[in-house]
Amino acid sequence: MDVNDAASYRPISNLSFLSKIVEKVVDARLTEHVESHRLLPRFQSAYRPFHSTETAVVSILNDMITAVDSGRIGALMLLDLSAAFDTIDHSVLLDILYRRFGITGKALGWFSAFLSDGHQTVHFGGTASDDTTLLFGVPQGSVVGPKVFSQYAEDVADIFRQHNIHHNLFADDMQGHSSSLLKDAVTVTTQLSSCAKNICDWCEAKRLQLNASKTELLWFGTASRLPLSHLMSSAI
Repeated sequence: MDVNDAASYRPISNLSFLSKIVEKVVDARLTEHVESHRLLPRFQSAYRPFHSTETAVVSILNDMITAVDSGRIGALMLLDLSAAFDTIDHSVLLDILYRRFGITGKALGWFSAFLSDGHQTVHFGGTASDDTTLLFGVPQGSVVGPKVFSQYAEDVADIFRQHNIHHNLFADDMQGHSSSLLKDAVTVTTQLSSCAKNICDWCEAKRLQLNASKTELLWFGTASRLPLSHLMSSAI
């Protein structure tokens, strides 16, 4: 990555060994609660038992191969969030944990304490900035941080379902895909465009931002069913 680009850098969190032990206990209980009540989307593949990059890739590959074998073309929309873990709004996260995941009382109080009173300084060229209180984000390198992001972003699955788009979620990456006959390619791109628009609105409400440079649309099909001129006129 470009060392002169500020976007290439991420915060480093100084976390104590004892705090990570406590987080391990919280993580085990949170995972048990979420999995036993099936509170995460079926196709959320990150930070869960038996859900990995492999399961996400196999799911998408299977759907695309099935579409092509049935004489259709497949469209895969790839979306990426910019510095997602650093932009989590603490108040929004606590509301989600309470309202959508049923975490209350002392358990919710623990998460509030975990998120609060974080501080950050920037060191550059031998000079340090003023100490700043962190109102957003979760500690990089923490045990619980990545897990709560899954809870923070799980309702994006509702948007994919509203548009009848098959989806897979993996941490801060999202994939939406659909298939159709070649003559209906324009309908598919319209469907995906509408879904992407609603996801942009969802990101704004969650203080998240899509990374435009990593947003892509890929087509799947046989050479005879993917004439370049037709698909260029159907791009999102």
